[in-house]
Amino acid sequence: MKPTLEQLENLMALRREERPDEGYWKEFLSEFHQRQREEAVRKSGLFGKLEEARSWFTNLGPSKWAYGAGLAYAAVTIGFLTLPRGTEYNNPAPTPVNRQFTPAPALPTEQLDQLDLSPAGQGSAGEQVF
Repeated sequence: MKPTLEQLENLMALRREERPDEGYWKEFLSEFHQRQREEAVRKSGLFGKLEEARSWFTNLGPSKWAYGAGLAYAAVTIGFLTLPRGTEYNNPAPTPVNRQFTPAPALPTEQLDQLDLSPAGQGSAGEQVF
């Protein structure tokens, strides 16, 4: 159903009289600035870098794959050619360590001799009572 000209004029008159509250523009401005800051922080962090990488991979064409493969091939070739070859590693001669070990003093056996380990010290269930 197509609106009539009179209905459109009434609608336009209603819209002209609508005014936002006084605080609307202040809130709008502060929300706008807050969203801009959040967007800047999001783009500068790790998430932003991931987003850039995702965008780059999304927009890849066949030529970018060829460039990327060429760069990877060049990097591997440069790495292979710059590796040192024929380098012999000489292990240094072992240096003798001069250490003397002293035996630990013997434990006193007198206390062990004083213990009564005779069967008379056994309890009723066969366990020894010390």
